[in-house]
Amino acid sequence: MKSDLYAAINQIAAERNIPREAILRGIEDAIITAYRRVAGTDQNVAVKLDLQSGDTRVFERRTIVEEVEDPALEVSLKEAQSTNPDAMPGDMLEKETTPADFGRIAAQTAKQVVMQRIREAERDRVYGEFSDREGDIVLANIQRQDQNGNWILEVGRAEAVLPPNHQVKTERYRPGNRMRVLLMEVQKNPKGPQLIVSRGDRAFLRRLFELEVPEIHSGSVELKSIAREPGMRSKVAVTARQMNVDPVGSCVGMKGQRIQKIVDELGGEKIDVVLWDPDMSVYIANALSPAQVLSVDLDDGQKTASVVVPEKMLSLAIGKEGQNARLAAKLTGWRIDIRSAVSPEAADFEEETFDDDELTRRAVAALRAEAATANDGDEYEISANGATNGVEEVTPREERRKVRSNNTVVYQSAAYGPLPEDMEGETVRLRATEDQIEIRADSGRVVATFPIQVAEGETSEEEE
Repeated sequence: MKSDLYAAINQIAAERNIPREAILRGIEDAIITAYRRVAGTDQNVAVKLDLQSGDTRVFERRTIVEEVEDPALEVSLKEAQSTNPDAMPGDMLEKETTPADFGRIAAQTAKQVVMQRIREAERDRVYGEFSDREGDIVLANIQRQDQNGNWILEVGRAEAVLPPNHQVKTERYRPGNRMRVLLMEVQKNPKGPQLIVSRGDRAFLRRLFELEVPEIHSGSVELKSIAREPGMRSKVAVTARQMNVDPVGSCVGMKGQRIQKIVDELGGEKIDVVLWDPDMSVYIANALSPAQVLSVDLDDGQKTASVVVPEKMLSLAIGKEGQNARLAAKLTGWRIDIRSAVSPEAADFEEETFDDDELTRRAVAALRAEAATANDGDEYEISANGATNGVEEVTPREERRKVRSNNTVVYQSAAYGPLPEDMEGETVRLRATEDQIEIRADSGRVVATFPIQVAEGETSEEEE
């Protein structure tokens, strides 16, 4: 008996990782519960369990008093001194009341209580192990997916839940795989502690930076703000707490090694690391990276920023489906309105007004172009009253050219430029008349105008 009991306690303690003292308390409480059920009493009893012999003894305990009010819990001083002459009021008198045989019901009850105490001790151990690790990254094994879309994971001896709102839509979870997750919360339920984990929370990205970037862990670099669209793109604002520390370079690492590890862990999610600045205008300009910003006007009352970017940077500043601007707004906490810089030519055109004669001339020019197209290239002159007369006049024709590396454009073996804007590699539209040539951007805006010239030795580029 002694070896069986002792071995069973040690085996349970080792397998369940439960302190042996907790199992002993569970066995003693189980015997007390079984005794009270068999004896039909609520008396105060104590159990002494001898692990060496395996013997169990039950003792009835009553308080020694001068006058007895509850015989089930109290005993008179005179009666106590008849058993123990040294008994004093307030002491406990113990009397052995161990039944000869607990019986089958008592043994079954004791077994159930023991198992319940073991489960409770295991739950308390799991809760104590993980309650202090909230906010940490843990390694989990993927088990299965339930009917509500939750993924059930195994974290050590505990069970974790990855809810749909903490999952990343672009990730695919497969049973048997291992992955790192953020421990968000430890809930203490009747069935045991439940771990709530996440891979889509901003705190997960923050912890990854703290693990991969020693400067952040040591405190020399601080993460000021994070904006994230899980699985797609994130923006992280950092600043240095020490002199001569490059916060952005520290996060990126040599040849991008540090940031690449984080990107790989997130399944290829793009991460922009920008420099935080106490000047909100500078901070918002940095947040819109990689787009170049010309100016930022702030409305402190409405927390709105009006940002002006070059025309060719407008789509980059806004991003695909507005993603770049949206993340910049989340990162800074400001509403950001983005518009492109208006060129002087476009501004003049918007402010220009026309009289009736000018409108007539423009209408005639439009009709001339339409008539030339409708008559297979035959040239016509259209007067102000709308009559057409055959003349030797050429309507301006539009062609496309690519800007060369020296910022010039070739037309009919002649080079024109350099252009007032850096447009190397871009495609422009050429409109030539008898005496001049207009160079327009692809949007139709006039970039420059040059007189027609003839240059020898130039080789025209291939039309696109």
